[in-house]
This record gives sequence, structure tokens and C-alpha cells, in this order.
Amino acid sequence: MTEAIRVGVLGCAEIARRRMLPAFARSPAFEVAAIASRDPGRGAATAGPYGARALPGYARLIEDGDVDAVYIPLPAALHARWAEAALRAGKHVLAEKPLTTDPEVTAELYALAHARGLALMENVMFVHHGQHARVRRLVEDGAIGEPRSFQATFTVPRRPLDDIRYRPELGGGALWDTGVYPVRAAQHLLGADLTVVGAVATAAPGFGVDTAGAALLRRAGDGACVHLSYGLDHGYRSTYEVSGSTGRLTLDMAFTPAADHVPVVRLHDRTGARELTLDREDQVANTVAAFAEAVHRHGVPPEVEQATLDQAKLLREIVRSAAPAPAFRD
Repeated sequence: MTEAIRVGVLGCAEIARRRMLPAFARSPAFEVAAIASRDPGRGAATAGPYGARALPGYARLIEDGDVDAVYIPLPAALHARWAEAALRAGKHVLAEKPLTTDPEVTAELYALAHARGLALMENVMFVHHGQHARVRRLVEDGAIGEPRSFQATFTVPRRPLDDIRYRPELGGGALWDTGVYPVRAAQHLLGADLTVVGAVATAAPGFGVDTAGAALLRRAGDGACVHLSYGLDHGYRSTYEVSGSTGRLTLDMAFTPAADHVPVVRLHDRTGARELTLDREDQVANTVAAFAEAVHRHGVPPEVEQATLDQAKLLREIVRSAAPAPAFRD
């Protein structure tokens, strides 16, 4: 495919309007072709700046012959249904994380994508930022000795009470929204041989979903300990730390850095403490470029698919291990 990839978007979610649509529009690999919405006025307002067509309803976009790829920023519980529909209609798919809330369903979608020769990609953007590759190289090169533990936190402030993140029937909750990030970071830096030792989930008063959680994991072989925390009712925090036998590495603004953010890796070792300043990167643009590459090659690289499958299994383990915890007080 040498012409621009005509992408259609299901819905007018905030992440689509603020992040992904501008990135698609800036990319020479894509043309924003259509926006589907159940609200005609909102759909038209979202489509207008991009010269895209506003379509009434998701099914219309799926059936549209002038759309090559579909971006799905819908609530988590709707991802599987519409990803399957798009793949069966012969369209490449980029779906927000988590791709689904069930590892078996995730595997079935990848099998369908393979059978149709189509790209299916989960939109975990932070893994496309070079700061994490730099941290991983430092760890692999022995900058902190043998890894002993990993800690990661991603928490965000409370949103309006009618936000979809608080609706259980739509796959809401802290684990699916913010917990995916530290889980994937642990995999990204320590590998796939992680098992869940225990987990807790907490619901703030009046909420029907978990608004906070934590999980303890262990790496097979060396027993390295992994502690993850996440939440939807907190001060903003986006950080991780890898501790080793001779030092530790810390990265702030780990998961959602702005394009103009200058990453700083803080290294503490036997010689003292120092800061490693890295180059700015736009992880949203990098993600869009990775999706374009997947479309051209008719599938994501095997290691990317496997990471998504491994992540889905870990998330299910955390759900099954989570023990009820007392609710926060207002």
C-alpha cells in the first residue's frame, strides 16, 4: 500500500480528539477519512477540522468501502465486538488498551487478524518512547548490577462521576484504565516470566468499580520482586524504579509524557547519583508510525503480539487475585 491509509474512528472519545486524531492528521501515512458517532452533532464537530466524513453510527463506518483502517477508542468492554467486526470487514485495527478484558478473546482476535492478513494493534503508547529502551539497555548492561525489584505507579485524579471509567458495564475501573501501564512496564523491562503473588482492589465510596489497586508479582528464575500500584482517585503520579544489587534507576513522567518533555533517568550507584538527560520524543506520533508499519506489513511483529497476549494473562491473574479492601474515606 503506497497511498495514504484511510483511517476511520469509532466515537469521539477524549483521547481521539486530543491525541490520536491530530497525530493521524500530521502523519503522511494516514488520511483521516471518517468519524462515526451516535451523536450527529458531535460527530460533525469532530470530523470537521480534518475534512472527514461524519457517519451516523459505528456499523456504517465498519461497512464503509473508503476506510482502510479503524481506530477504536471506545470503552474497554466494547473493544472486542467492534475489533472483530472491523477485521471481518477487511479493515486493519488499532484499539485502545486493553485490547480486550479476556485473554482468550484477545487470542481469537489475533487469530482472525492472521487469517485475514490484517494488522491488529493495541494502543499502549508509552512503549514507543525511546526512554524505556534506554532504561532497558542500562539494566541489561549492568548499570545497577543484578535486578532485584521493580516498582511502578500510575495514578490520576478523580474525574466527573458520570465518566465511563466508573461504569462497570463498560469495563471501567482502575486496573483496566491505569493499571495496564505499570503491568506492561514490568513486562517491558523484566520480561514475560512474571507471575502474580497477590493483589488488592479498592473502591471509593459510591463507586461500582475499583478506583485503586496494587499487585505483587515475582519473576521466575531469580525471584525479582515487582510491586505495581494504580488508581483513578489520586494525585497524578507516573513513575517507575528498577533496583539492583549495586544501584537503582528512576524514571518520572514514565507513561504519558508530553512531546516537549525532556526525559531524565536518575541513576544511583556506588559512585553516587547522576542524571542522564535524553532526547524529547512524541510517543503518540511514534505509535501512529508503528501502526502504519504494521498495516504495510499486514500484522504487528510477533514480539508485539506476544506482549499483548502476556499482558492480558497477567491482568486476568490480577483480577482473580485481588482481595476486597476497605473503601477510601471521602
